[in-house]
Formats: sequence, structure tokens, C-alpha cells
Amino acid sequence: MADTDQVFMTEALLLAESAAQQGEVPIGAIVVRDGEVIGRGWNQNIGLHDPSAHAEIMAMRDAGQKLGNHRLPGCSLYVTLEPCPMCVGAMIHARLARLVFAAADPKTGAAGGRFDLLGDPAHNHEVQVDGGCCARESSVMLKNFFRQRR
Repeated sequence: MADTDQVFMTEALLLAESAAQQGEVPIGAIVVRDGEVIGRGWNQNIGLHDPSAHAEIMAMRDAGQKLGNHRLPGCSLYVTLEPCPMCVGAMIHARLARLVFAAADPKTGAAGGRFDLLGDPAHNHEVQVDGGCCARESSVMLKNFFRQRR
């Protein structure tokens, strides 16, 4: 992975910290196009009472508004936890070029973890996947969050 991947993932980790401070599961995401962050999001499903308000969805919504388009070609999404099936489906529909995630999610991850929805050749769009960038930092943040909640 490139050094820029760590820079962008660090920004996503800061958004994850913001989510935790709001009582949300600490997951953050950003959308990048041509080296510029065009979308930011963090988990807000609890506060917004919206089951679809995952960090990835919020970042793609923000990017779509900035671009004035529901498609995000040429964009990369950085997220601190491997995406779930809902978020992966949105990435395919958005025509994202690349997904970079930090920690793997063995329970519900859909980018090669529990499921490999992005690797399914039945889709009409292929998203490049790179996992493990800043995985330790993300895992520690998630474990600490859930430890404090118990």
C-alpha cells in the first residue's frame, strides 16, 4: 500500500474517534478523488435512528452531493472496518474504483472476510480491494470502545 493510503486512513481513524465520542461504534470513512478528500462520514445510525447511516454510506452521500452525481467513478473509499454487505452493495452501485479498509470483520465483513461480495464475478462492476492499512489502530479503537460499553 502507498504512503498516501496511511495518510487517508489516519483521517478516517479521526472520524472514527468522533463517532465514539458521540456514542456511536467507532467507524470512520472518507472518499478520495484525485488525491483530494471529497466525502467524509462516520457511524451515525444510533443518533440519526437510521440503520443505513454507516460510515461508508455517509461518506458516499457526502461525496455524491459534492460531485452532483450518484456515481463515484475514479474514487477510493477508506474505511476503518471491513464493510458489511449493505455498504458493499452501495459501493458497487456507486461504481467506486477502490476500497481500502483497516481492520477485517470476521463476523459480517463482505470484502473478503465473512463474505466476498466484491469478489463475486456476477457484478457488473469491479472494485479493487486492499485491506489491512492501519488495522492495528482500528482494532484497538474498536476493542476499547466495546470494553468500555460492557
